[in-house]
Amino acid sequence: MTTFKRFSILLLIAFVAAAAVSAQQSTEERSVEESYLQEAIELMIIKETSEAGTLDQKLLSLQYISEAIDRGNTNDAIRETLEYLSMEGVLNQSRENGRLVNNFPLARREAARYLGQLGTKEAQEALINICKYEPEPMVLQEAIKALGDCANESSDRALVFISWIVGRFDVLNPDNMMALAAVDSIAKIAERNNGIRSPDAITLLIRIMDGPYIRPVQNRARQVLSDLRKYGVQRDR
Repeated sequence: MTTFKRFSILLLIAFVAAAAVSAQQSTEERSVEESYLQEAIELMIIKETSEAGTLDQKLLSLQYISEAIDRGNTNDAIRETLEYLSMEGVLNQSRENGRLVNNFPLARREAARYLGQLGTKEAQEALINICKYEPEPMVLQEAIKALGDCANESSDRALVFISWIVGRFDVLNPDNMMALAAVDSIAKIAERNNGIRSPDAITLLIRIMDGPYIRPVQNRARQVLSDLRKYGVQRDR
């Protein structure tokens, strides 16, 4: 084979390879653009359904949010929508002839659950706001659980609000499920942060142990209080 032929073949191979690389890059660029477009459309649908006037549409928005979180999407727009839904009927009120028409505790409860799954500092603050303003026990119970899932460097602040919420109910209307959620959240926060230093949490556990709660809840509080001692031993070593 002549030098000219070899050169021609090498040139052709190089041209084909370059074309293949260019096509691959073009495909990847289109893929990225399509991904961004798809996410933008999804976020728009989530926002629009969350602002619709019916409970069914808000629950549909929450379903889409759940699917997005499962795929790893923790976009700020997701959190902002959850914050909006968590205050629906509480701070975000719509009235017709003086009657509140957007009181949807079920949507607020699910919003609290997904805020816990986000696990960010901003999500924790949104959950604390739920504790401040929410009147419904079932929503507060979910917010307490969610704080147990996401409280980290600001865990003492979360524990203050968990203790405060249970204290609001245990005198006149003790709630076993809420107390159990609080105990489990304290255990989770302690495990994730190698212990806790919150006197509010310790006081709450003691109050639940001796308070008007069913025996399994009291026993769970007693066990968590006992377990907390091991963290102090580990830190002293």
